[in-house]
Amino acid sequence: MSKAFSELNKNPADSIMLVDALNLSFRWKHKKQRNFAADYLRTIDSLANSYGCAQIIICADKGSSSFRRELYPEYKANRKEKFAQQTPEEAQEFLEFMEDYEQALELVAEVYPVIRYQGVEADDIISVIAQTIPNHIWIVSTDKDLDQLISDRTSRFSYITRKEITLDNFRETYGCDVDEYISIKVLQGDSGDNVKGIEGVGPKRALALIRQFGSAFDIYDAIPLPGKLKYIQAVNEAKDTILLNYKLMDLSFSREAMGDNYSDLMSKLKELNLCNM
Repeated sequence: MSKAFSELNKNPADSIMLVDALNLSFRWKHKKQRNFAADYLRTIDSLANSYGCAQIIICADKGSSSFRRELYPEYKANRKEKFAQQTPEEAQEFLEFMEDYEQALELVAEVYPVIRYQGVEADDIISVIAQTIPNHIWIVSTDKDLDQLISDRTSRFSYITRKEITLDNFRETYGCDVDEYISIKVLQGDSGDNVKGIEGVGPKRALALIRQFGSAFDIYDAIPLPGKLKYIQAVNEAKDTILLNYKLMDLSFSREAMGDNYSDLMSKLKELNLCNM
């Protein structure tokens, strides 16, 4: 359902909003708008007010995931190739955007806690927080990878589509259940992150396999699958791919991806009275 800010649902008094910082800033990048720090802060204020959240935490990337690049050096390598192909004008525009983004983070940090670690992606910070604290959570991001976190207390709002993804509308949105979602991603891969899937296995075939055999882990255990179809043979040759893709894509590995930063994040959550660990 598409909603204006004024129409957003009210939530429990202890609701927490987690903002995917760089993702939100693309709202201004796409419009090629400069010096957007004040507008960025106003947008977060507006969302926080509309959702009635008790706490707002800004989760920011600082480089790509060291954990995933160590597992798979080609992780997000396609993005570096894309940047290398930029014209001088495009490169300058991106540099200016990043400067404006950093200024926006500095301004926001005067009002809200900003959590950021070198070599850790915002997805992992969001994931660990969502899996640690008992509060109702709203994630502000257009990143569908985060939808594997959807539960009866965790939902996502996309500022582009103006839609909420909740447990109630998940199946209507994706045609699968939340517990099937990550297995589909594992089998089909993610071209945006340069994560290869199994040849010939798209969303429909992935879902059919999951409903026949179980999760992607169950499919792994069942290999070799019976059948002579080409994509079945591709699955049978993809045991290593399945295990690798779980570690690259499943946010249940986010604590591991945090590395030594995990204890610091727990300390920050304790300071914010969000956990007792």
